[in-house]
Amino acid sequence: MANIELTSDAEKHTDLYVRAINSGDAEAVNAMYTPEAVAAWEKGKPLTGREREVYVEEFLKLKPVMTATTRHAYVTADTALLVVDWTMEIVHPDGTKETGEGVGLDVLRRGDDGNWRYAIDDPYGESK
Repeated sequence: MANIELTSDAEKHTDLYVRAINSGDAEAVNAMYTPEAVAAWEKGKPLTGREREVYVEEFLKLKPVMTATTRHAYVTADTALLVVDWTMEIVHPDGTKETGEGVGLDVLRRGDDGNWRYAIDDPYGESK
């Protein structure tokens, strides 16, 4: 696993997630989610559990490069809502580039260990 540790500071979660994605380490990325977390990476196809984990493993084989900035963080004792501006680029083997961007809505839950993990990951939460 990449040298990426979970954080007890909800406002640092996005930066750690970007590092995990850009490292290509599926184990590190998947560790940033609760077991029952829901990810809505494709509209109308929410993923959870092992299905979500496998999707991450396959997606990271494309070697995406992500940037992201937390626009707002609303944090309570054990729940946080992050509003995140993000971009992602993938260069396919044939040299074509695929880019994406959005304003995500991320719900984090604080675990018993004090660290934050995704409960809901919706990268298109602010899109029309």
